[in-house]
Amino acid sequence: MKIKAIIHSAEEGGYWAEVPALPGCITEGDSMDEIINNLEDAIKGWLEVANQSQKLDPLSKVVEIVI
Repeated sequence: MKIKAIIHSAEEGGYWAEVPALPGCITEGDSMDEIINNLEDAIKGWLEVANQSQKLDPLSKVVEIVI
């Protein structure tokens, strides 16, 4: 899966990042390596919470698709 993120320089040093396609999915880090790792964790966490909060009727089912 490919998801675009925007990485910003933080005024106090380090970086913060947001994922426009996932509202509220933001993170921060002191280095570029850390912000990339934190983005991966934030995206996985956001998707996990979104998946758990889905309410389906009994005739629906969840499938996973890898692109």
